[in-house]
Amino acid sequence: MRRVSYVDLSAQWLEERNELLPNIEKILASGHYVGSDEVERFEKEAAHVFGVRHVVSLNSGTDALIFGLSAVGVKSGDEVITPPNSFIASTSAVLHLGAKPVFVDVGQDQNINPDLIETAVTEKTKAIMPVHLTGRVADMIAITKISNQIGIPIVEDAAQAAGSMYDGQASGSWGSVGCFSAHPLKNLNACGDAGFITTNDAGIAKRVRLLRNHGLIDRDTVETFGYVSRMDSIQAAILRSRLLRLPKVVERRRENADLYRSLLHPEAVLSPPPDRPLEFNTWHTFVIQVNQRDELRKFLASRQIETAIHYPVPIHLQPAVRSLGYRPGDYPITENQASKILSLPIHQHLTKDQIQQVAQTIHEFYGF
Repeated sequence: MRRVSYVDLSAQWLEERNELLPNIEKILASGHYVGSDEVERFEKEAAHVFGVRHVVSLNSGTDALIFGLSAVGVKSGDEVITPPNSFIASTSAVLHLGAKPVFVDVGQDQNINPDLIETAVTEKTKAIMPVHLTGRVADMIAITKISNQIGIPIVEDAAQAAGSMYDGQASGSWGSVGCFSAHPLKNLNACGDAGFITTNDAGIAKRVRLLRNHGLIDRDTVETFGYVSRMDSIQAAILRSRLLRLPKVVERRRENADLYRSLLHPEAVLSPPPDRPLEFNTWHTFVIQVNQRDELRKFLASRQIETAIHYPVPIHLQPAVRSLGYRPGDYPITENQASKILSLPIHQHLTKDQIQQVAQTIHEFYGF
Protein backbone atom coordinates (compact mmCIF):
# COMPACT_ATOMS: atom_id res chain seq x y z
CA MET A 1 0.00 0.00 0.00
CA ARG A 2 1.48 3.33 -1.09
CA ARG A 3 1.88 6.11 1.50
CA VAL A 4 -0.32 9.16 0.87
CA SER A 5 1.23 12.28 2.37
CA TYR A 6 -0.87 15.25 3.41
CA VAL A 7 1.64 17.59 1.76
CA ASP A 8 4.67 16.83 -0.40
CA LEU A 9 7.09 19.75 -0.38
CA SER A 10 9.94 17.48 -1.44
CA ALA A 11 8.12 16.67 -4.68
CA GLN A 12 7.55 20.38 -5.24
CA TRP A 13 11.26 21.07 -4.79
CA LEU A 14 12.27 18.31 -7.21
CA GLU A 15 9.88 19.74 -9.80
CA GLU A 16 11.23 23.29 -9.43
CA ARG A 17 14.85 22.71 -8.42
CA ASN A 18 16.47 23.48 -11.75
CA GLU A 19 14.52 26.71 -12.05
CA LEU A 20 14.94 27.96 -8.49
CA LEU A 21 18.58 27.16 -7.78
CA PRO A 22 20.08 29.63 -10.29
CA ASN A 23 17.86 32.41 -8.93
CA ILE A 24 18.84 31.64 -5.35
CA GLU A 25 22.53 31.46 -6.24
CA LYS A 26 22.31 34.79 -8.05
CA ILE A 27 20.87 36.47 -4.96
CA LEU A 28 23.45 34.92 -2.64
CA ALA A 29 26.24 36.05 -4.96
CA SER A 30 24.85 39.59 -5.12
CA GLY A 31 25.00 40.13 -1.36
CA HIS A 32 21.61 41.91 -1.43
CA TYR A 33 19.51 39.76 0.87
CA VAL A 34 16.99 42.27 2.26
CA GLY A 35 15.21 45.14 0.53
CA SER A 36 16.44 44.29 -2.94
CA ASP A 37 14.93 44.83 -6.36
CA GLU A 38 13.76 41.21 -6.22
CA VAL A 39 11.20 42.16 -3.57
CA GLU A 40 9.94 45.10 -5.62
CA ARG A 41 9.57 42.84 -8.67
CA PHE A 42 7.54 40.35 -6.66
CA GLU A 43 5.25 43.10 -5.40
CA LYS A 44 4.66 44.45 -8.90
CA GLU A 45 3.99 41.01 -10.40
CA ALA A 46 1.75 39.96 -7.51
CA ALA A 47 -0.30 43.15 -7.84
CA HIS A 48 -1.00 42.20 -11.45
CA VAL A 49 -1.96 38.63 -10.50
CA PHE A 50 -4.30 39.72 -7.70
CA GLY A 51 -5.84 42.61 -9.62
CA VAL A 52 -4.85 45.42 -7.25
CA ARG A 53 -2.74 48.57 -7.42
CA HIS A 54 -0.45 47.75 -4.51
CA VAL A 55 1.14 44.72 -2.90
CA VAL A 56 3.34 45.13 0.18
CA SER A 57 5.46 42.11 1.07
CA LEU A 58 5.89 41.09 4.70
CA ASN A 59 7.44 38.47 6.93
CA SER A 60 4.23 36.49 7.55
CA GLY A 61 0.49 36.28 7.04
CA THR A 62 0.03 37.13 10.71
CA ASP A 63 1.84 40.43 10.24
CA ALA A 64 -0.32 41.04 7.17
CA LEU A 65 -3.41 40.78 9.39
CA ILE A 66 -1.99 42.98 12.15
CA PHE A 67 -0.74 45.67 9.78
CA GLY A 68 -3.86 45.50 7.61
CA LEU A 69 -6.17 46.02 10.56
CA SER A 70 -3.96 48.79 11.91
CA ALA A 71 -3.89 50.52 8.52
CA VAL A 72 -7.70 50.81 8.42
CA GLY A 73 -7.67 52.37 11.88
CA VAL A 74 -8.33 49.49 14.29
CA LYS A 75 -6.91 50.32 17.70
CA SER A 76 -7.30 49.59 21.39
CA GLY A 77 -10.93 49.40 22.52
CA ASP A 78 -12.33 48.77 19.03
CA GLU A 79 -14.21 45.69 17.83
CA VAL A 80 -13.65 43.52 14.75
CA ILE A 81 -16.30 41.13 13.41
CA THR A 82 -14.85 37.78 12.34
CA PRO A 83 -15.71 34.04 12.39
CA PRO A 84 -14.51 31.73 15.20
CA ASN A 85 -13.34 28.81 13.03
CA SER A 86 -10.09 30.15 11.57
CA PHE A 87 -6.46 29.62 12.54
CA ILE A 88 -5.67 31.45 15.77
CA ALA A 89 -3.72 34.16 13.88
CA SER A 90 -6.97 35.79 12.74
CA THR A 91 -8.03 36.52 16.30
CA SER A 92 -4.55 37.13 17.70
CA ALA A 93 -4.08 39.94 15.18
CA VAL A 94 -7.15 41.68 16.60
CA LEU A 95 -6.03 41.20 20.19
CA HIS A 96 -2.46 42.36 19.53
CA LEU A 97 -3.94 45.73 18.56
CA GLY A 98 -5.88 45.88 21.83
CA ALA A 99 -9.20 45.39 20.02
CA LYS A 100 -11.88 42.78 20.70
CA PRO A 101 -12.91 40.01 18.30
CA VAL A 102 -16.68 39.80 17.95
CA PHE A 103 -17.45 36.39 16.51
CA VAL A 104 -20.18 35.56 14.02
CA ASP A 105 -21.13 31.96 13.25
CA VAL A 106 -20.57 30.38 9.86
CA GLY A 107 -22.66 28.63 7.23
CA GLN A 108 -22.38 25.13 5.84
CA ASP A 109 -19.51 26.30 3.59
CA GLN A 110 -17.51 27.13 6.77
CA ASN A 111 -17.38 30.82 5.84
CA ILE A 112 -18.89 33.67 7.86
CA ASN A 113 -22.68 33.90 7.58
CA PRO A 114 -23.46 37.37 6.17
CA ASP A 115 -27.00 37.24 7.56
CA LEU A 116 -25.58 37.41 11.10
CA ILE A 117 -23.14 40.28 10.63
CA GLU A 118 -25.40 43.30 11.10
CA THR A 119 -26.69 42.13 14.47
CA ALA A 120 -23.08 41.96 15.69
CA VAL A 121 -22.30 45.58 14.76
CA THR A 122 -21.94 48.12 17.59
CA GLU A 123 -20.64 51.67 17.79
CA LYS A 124 -17.23 50.16 18.54
CA THR A 125 -17.08 48.08 15.35
CA LYS A 126 -14.20 49.29 13.18
CA ALA A 127 -13.72 46.41 10.71
CA ILE A 128 -15.34 43.30 9.27
CA MET A 129 -12.79 40.53 8.74
CA PRO A 130 -14.16 37.57 6.75
CA VAL A 131 -11.90 34.53 6.47
CA HIS A 132 -11.87 32.77 3.10
CA LEU A 133 -11.49 29.35 4.66
CA THR A 134 -10.31 26.30 2.66
CA GLY A 135 -9.78 28.40 -0.48
CA ARG A 136 -13.47 29.29 -0.84
CA VAL A 137 -14.16 33.04 -0.90
CA ALA A 138 -16.88 34.23 1.47
CA ASP A 139 -20.03 35.81 0.06
CA MET A 140 -18.33 39.11 -0.67
CA ILE A 141 -21.26 40.63 -2.53
CA ALA A 142 -23.41 40.43 0.59
CA ILE A 143 -20.57 41.44 2.92
CA THR A 144 -19.60 44.41 0.73
CA LYS A 145 -23.21 45.58 0.71
CA ILE A 146 -23.26 45.54 4.52
CA SER A 147 -19.89 47.29 4.67
CA ASN A 148 -21.09 50.07 2.40
CA GLN A 149 -24.36 50.52 4.28
CA ILE A 150 -22.75 50.89 7.70
CA GLY A 151 -19.49 52.51 6.58
CA ILE A 152 -17.15 49.92 8.11
CA PRO A 153 -14.12 48.71 6.12
CA ILE A 154 -13.46 45.10 5.15
CA VAL A 155 -10.14 43.43 5.87
CA GLU A 156 -10.01 40.09 4.05
CA ASP A 157 -8.19 37.22 5.70
CA ALA A 158 -7.25 35.58 2.40
CA ALA A 159 -4.41 33.51 3.83
CA GLN A 160 -5.88 30.31 2.36
CA ALA A 161 -7.24 31.79 -0.85
CA ALA A 162 -4.44 32.83 -3.21
CA GLY A 163 -5.96 32.73 -6.70
CA SER A 164 -9.53 32.23 -5.50
CA MET A 165 -12.28 34.40 -6.96
CA TYR A 166 -15.87 35.42 -6.34
CA ASP A 167 -17.98 36.75 -9.19
CA GLY A 168 -14.82 36.95 -11.29
CA GLN A 169 -13.03 39.17 -8.77
CA ALA A 170 -9.90 37.98 -7.00
CA SER A 171 -9.72 37.35 -3.28
CA GLY A 172 -7.89 40.19 -1.59
CA SER A 173 -9.32 42.80 -3.96
CA TRP A 174 -12.78 43.17 -2.39
CA GLY A 175 -11.93 44.91 0.86
CA SER A 176 -9.80 47.85 1.87
CA VAL A 177 -7.02 45.32 2.51
CA GLY A 178 -6.40 41.69 1.62
CA CYS A 179 -4.08 39.69 3.88
CA PHE A 180 -2.18 36.69 2.53
CA SER A 181 0.15 34.08 3.96
CA ALA A 182 2.85 32.44 1.84
CA HIS A 183 3.71 29.84 4.48
CA PRO A 184 5.13 26.62 2.95
CA LEU A 185 1.76 24.86 3.31
CA LYS A 186 -0.13 27.40 1.21
CA ASN A 187 -0.94 27.03 -2.50
CA LEU A 188 1.33 30.01 -3.21
CA ASN A 189 4.19 29.16 -0.89
CA ALA A 190 7.63 30.32 0.06
CA CYS A 191 10.40 28.17 1.55
CA GLY A 192 9.85 29.75 4.95
CA ASP A 193 7.53 32.29 6.54
CA ALA A 194 6.30 35.06 4.26
CA GLY A 195 3.17 37.11 3.63
CA PHE A 196 1.83 40.21 1.95
CA ILE A 197 -1.09 42.61 1.82
CA THR A 198 -3.06 43.69 -1.24
CA THR A 199 -4.83 47.03 -1.54
CA ASN A 200 -6.02 49.69 -3.97
CA ASP A 201 -5.43 52.42 -1.38
CA ALA A 202 -2.07 54.18 -1.72
CA GLY A 203 -2.33 55.52 1.83
CA ILE A 204 -2.77 52.02 3.26
CA ALA A 205 0.17 50.72 1.22
CA LYS A 206 2.35 53.58 2.48
CA ARG A 207 1.33 52.93 6.08
CA VAL A 208 2.16 49.23 5.86
CA ARG A 209 5.49 49.94 4.18
CA LEU A 210 6.40 52.17 7.13
CA LEU A 211 5.26 49.62 9.71
CA ARG A 212 7.28 46.78 8.19
CA ASN A 213 10.59 48.69 8.37
CA HIS A 214 10.81 50.40 11.77
CA GLY A 215 8.75 53.36 10.55
CA LEU A 216 11.74 54.66 8.61
CA ILE A 217 11.14 57.05 5.72
CA ASP A 218 14.89 57.03 5.01
CA ARG A 219 17.93 55.55 6.71
CA ASP A 220 18.03 58.15 9.46
CA THR A 221 14.45 59.45 9.81
CA VAL A 222 11.75 57.65 11.82
CA GLU A 223 8.24 58.88 11.08
CA THR A 224 6.48 56.40 13.38
CA PHE A 225 7.53 53.48 15.53
CA GLY A 226 7.20 50.31 13.49
CA TYR A 227 8.34 46.71 13.42
CA VAL A 228 10.63 44.40 11.45
CA SER A 229 8.55 42.46 8.94
CA ARG A 230 10.49 42.50 5.70
CA MET A 231 10.36 39.73 3.11
CA ASP A 232 13.87 38.62 2.24
CA SER A 233 15.15 38.52 -1.33
CA ILE A 234 15.32 34.72 -1.59
CA GLN A 235 11.70 34.27 -0.58
CA ALA A 236 10.67 36.98 -3.06
CA ALA A 237 12.52 35.18 -5.86
CA ILE A 238 10.89 31.86 -4.97
CA LEU A 239 7.44 33.47 -4.89
CA ARG A 240 8.02 35.19 -8.24
CA SER A 241 8.65 31.80 -9.79
CA ARG A 242 5.69 30.22 -8.03
CA LEU A 243 3.34 33.00 -9.07
CA LEU A 244 3.79 31.71 -12.62
CA ARG A 245 3.05 28.17 -11.50
CA LEU A 246 0.01 29.07 -9.39
CA PRO A 247 -2.61 28.54 -12.15
CA LYS A 248 -1.35 25.00 -12.74
CA VAL A 249 -1.27 24.28 -9.01
CA VAL A 250 -4.87 25.43 -8.70
CA GLU A 251 -5.93 23.45 -11.76
CA ARG A 252 -4.53 20.23 -10.29
CA ARG A 253 -6.14 20.83 -6.92
CA ARG A 254 -9.51 21.51 -8.55
CA GLU A 255 -9.18 18.28 -10.54
CA ASN A 256 -8.38 16.40 -7.33
CA ALA A 257 -11.42 17.90 -5.58
CA ASP A 258 -13.67 16.89 -8.47
CA LEU A 259 -12.32 13.33 -8.32
CA TYR A 260 -12.89 13.10 -4.57
CA ARG A 261 -16.47 14.29 -5.01
CA SER A 262 -17.13 11.71 -7.71
CA LEU A 263 -15.75 8.87 -5.57
CA LEU A 264 -16.88 9.56 -2.00
CA HIS A 265 -20.14 7.91 -1.00
CA PRO A 266 -22.63 10.57 0.20
CA GLU A 267 -23.94 8.30 2.96
CA ALA A 268 -20.47 7.93 4.42
CA VAL A 269 -19.08 11.42 3.91
CA LEU A 270 -20.49 14.91 3.76
CA SER A 271 -18.18 16.50 1.20
CA PRO A 272 -17.71 20.26 0.87
CA PRO A 273 -20.90 21.90 -0.40
CA PRO A 274 -21.07 22.48 -4.17
CA ASP A 275 -19.45 25.63 -5.45
CA ARG A 276 -21.94 28.37 -6.18
CA PRO A 277 -21.87 29.67 -9.76
CA LEU A 278 -20.00 32.78 -8.56
CA GLU A 279 -17.26 30.83 -6.78
CA PHE A 280 -13.82 29.82 -8.02
CA ASN A 281 -12.36 27.67 -5.25
CA THR A 282 -8.62 26.95 -5.16
CA TRP A 283 -8.87 24.13 -2.58
CA HIS A 284 -6.19 25.01 -0.07
CA THR A 285 -7.84 22.23 1.93
CA PHE A 286 -10.42 19.58 1.06
CA VAL A 287 -12.55 19.23 4.18
CA ILE A 288 -15.09 16.46 4.66
CA GLN A 289 -17.46 16.09 7.60
CA VAL A 290 -17.92 12.65 9.10
CA ASN A 291 -19.14 10.82 12.17
CA GLN A 292 -16.46 9.01 14.19
CA ARG A 293 -13.94 11.50 12.84
CA ASP A 294 -11.12 10.65 15.25
CA GLU A 295 -11.57 6.91 14.74
CA LEU A 296 -11.56 7.37 10.97
CA ARG A 297 -8.39 9.45 11.16
CA LYS A 298 -6.62 6.72 13.11
CA PHE A 299 -7.82 4.11 10.61
CA LEU A 300 -6.50 6.16 7.70
CA ALA A 301 -3.18 6.64 9.48
CA SER A 302 -2.91 2.86 9.97
CA ARG A 303 -3.17 2.60 6.17
CA GLN A 304 -0.43 5.22 5.68
CA ILE A 305 -2.83 8.02 4.73
CA GLU A 306 -2.06 11.35 6.37
CA THR A 307 -4.84 13.80 7.24
CA ALA A 308 -5.24 17.03 9.22
CA ILE A 309 -7.98 18.89 11.11
CA HIS A 310 -8.58 22.60 10.41
CA TYR A 311 -9.47 23.28 13.25
CA PRO A 312 -10.52 20.93 16.09
CA VAL A 313 -11.00 23.65 18.73
CA PRO A 314 -12.90 26.80 17.70
CA ILE A 315 -11.13 30.02 18.59
CA HIS A 316 -13.78 31.15 21.09
CA LEU A 317 -13.12 27.98 23.13
CA GLN A 318 -9.32 28.31 23.22
CA PRO A 319 -7.80 28.87 26.69
CA ALA A 320 -6.21 32.13 25.52
CA VAL A 321 -9.65 33.56 24.70
CA ARG A 322 -11.33 32.51 27.93
CA SER A 323 -11.14 36.00 29.43
CA LEU A 324 -13.45 37.34 26.70
CA GLY A 325 -16.36 35.40 28.15
CA TYR A 326 -17.31 33.10 25.28
CA ARG A 327 -18.84 29.73 26.18
CA PRO A 328 -19.64 26.38 24.54
CA GLY A 329 -22.87 26.70 22.58
CA ASP A 330 -22.30 30.31 21.54
CA TYR A 331 -21.61 29.34 17.90
CA PRO A 332 -23.36 26.01 17.32
CA ILE A 333 -22.60 25.53 13.62
CA THR A 334 -18.89 26.16 14.13
CA GLU A 335 -18.82 23.84 17.13
CA ASN A 336 -20.70 21.08 15.33
CA GLN A 337 -18.37 21.28 12.36
CA ALA A 338 -15.30 21.25 14.59
CA SER A 339 -16.26 17.79 15.87
CA LYS A 340 -16.70 16.35 12.36
CA ILE A 341 -14.28 18.05 9.98
CA LEU A 342 -11.32 16.21 8.48
CA SER A 343 -8.92 17.55 5.85
CA LEU A 344 -7.93 14.99 3.22
CA PRO A 345 -4.77 15.23 1.09
CA ILE A 346 -5.46 17.54 -1.87
CA HIS A 347 -1.99 18.70 -2.96
CA GLN A 348 -1.06 18.93 -6.62
CA HIS A 349 1.37 16.00 -6.56
CA LEU A 350 -1.25 13.38 -5.72
CA THR A 351 -2.00 10.73 -8.33
CA LYS A 352 -5.48 9.51 -9.24
CA ASP A 353 -4.60 6.14 -7.75
CA GLN A 354 -3.76 7.77 -4.43
CA ILE A 355 -7.06 9.65 -4.32
CA GLN A 356 -8.89 6.43 -5.13
CA GLN A 357 -6.93 4.76 -2.33
CA VAL A 358 -8.10 7.43 0.14
CA ALA A 359 -11.74 7.12 -0.93
CA GLN A 360 -11.67 3.30 -0.84
CA THR A 361 -10.15 3.30 2.64
CA ILE A 362 -12.84 5.68 3.92
CA HIS A 363 -15.54 3.44 2.43
CA GLU A 364 -13.90 0.40 4.04
CA PHE A 365 -14.07 2.09 7.44
CA TYR A 366 -17.79 2.82 7.07
CA GLY A 367 -18.63 -0.53 5.45
CA PHE A 368 -19.44 0.65 1.94
